[in-house]
Amino acid sequence: MEPPQRSMVRTPHKSVLVQRRSKSRSYRQSYRSCSGGPSRLCLTPALTARRLNTSRRPPKSQDITDKLKAEHLALLVKTRWKLSYVTPLYRFRHTQLRSYSRQLSAFIAAEQQRGVAVEVEGTQSGFRVSFSMLQGLASAENDDPETVLIQVHSKPLLSRQDEPQKLVWSGWLTCISGNPEYLSSLPRDFTCLPLFGSSGADGLTSVVKSWIQQTFDCCLGRLELNHTTLQWLLALWTNCHAQSNIQQLNMVWTLPSAPPLQVSFTVDPQDAWDLWRSVRKASAQEEEEEEEESCIDVEEVTRFLHGLKSHFYRHFRLELSAGSLSQVGTALGWAAVSGRIKMSSSRYVVTTLALLTECALLKMPI
Repeated sequence: MEPPQRSMVRTPHKSVLVQRRSKSRSYRQSYRSCSGGPSRLCLTPALTARRLNTSRRPPKSQDITDKLKAEHLALLVKTRWKLSYVTPLYRFRHTQLRSYSRQLSAFIAAEQQRGVAVEVEGTQSGFRVSFSMLQGLASAENDDPETVLIQVHSKPLLSRQDEPQKLVWSGWLTCISGNPEYLSSLPRDFTCLPLFGSSGADGLTSVVKSWIQQTFDCCLGRLELNHTTLQWLLALWTNCHAQSNIQQLNMVWTLPSAPPLQVSFTVDPQDAWDLWRSVRKASAQEEEEEEEESCIDVEEVTRFLHGLKSHFYRHFRLELSAGSLSQVGTALGWAAVSGRIKMSSSRYVVTTLALLTECALLKMPI
């Protein structure tokens, strides 16, 4: 399991203007940034140090049902998404979404003609792409760019002519509560939507990623969720139990053995809540805080996990600390180290995406 990462990135001063000479040359530069080469975004001596926050505000329930279309909201919370990070998009414009729909549709058709495998459950008669904005997710305080939803529709080649096309692939680009210092340091022509989620056939996902990279001179890479990120999700979701019943706390630990041993650990929601409140109360007493609920600190997350592991050891005499956390889940969401996520509650979608946005910014190579 990879340890928490600390990244040093070069970003230009606000006064620096970036001129685009050649699309192919600019794309090659961004592509080399994924393998450690130079990039347009690291040509100046300004440095920005970024690392995963060691404290964060307790998650608050946010009703977004009146901000999103019902079908879009259902898609967000009923789908398991595969996560990737995305470097800043060059000359991306939210006003050009209709044009992007036509361009991606044509690109998929061209890839089909070249023999690239983009079929979904058999031969398809064609693909229709739609780009749309999910307004209301972005933080107004941080001036985050609006989330973009990408949907691909199609129908089997031998289907009836009047049969409607069905949704065969979905994806989105988002930035929720992104680092303001980093976002403001980007040149004017770059838009930061660092978190990409996709659901659908791998072949079609590869084609969509390829189009995004070529069109916006960027890179996409796999976003895994390390041990620390999964611990944070576990603690943040448990903290919501008083407002939204988490039903149960599920964990899967991977222990080093031959072959690796996977241990499933399920905790009663009230027991998990009592342990979490005891950790929070102890921290408040140490800091002599009497105000409203304070920020959650990484030490509290660590103590919470230690309490869970100690409870498991007392019953089964098995030391979970020898392994690593590989999956976590509650009624509010599920996440795996492989970079897959499901946000089961619409009220905590924004909180979950904010943490994942932070992880995506840390993974970017530029």
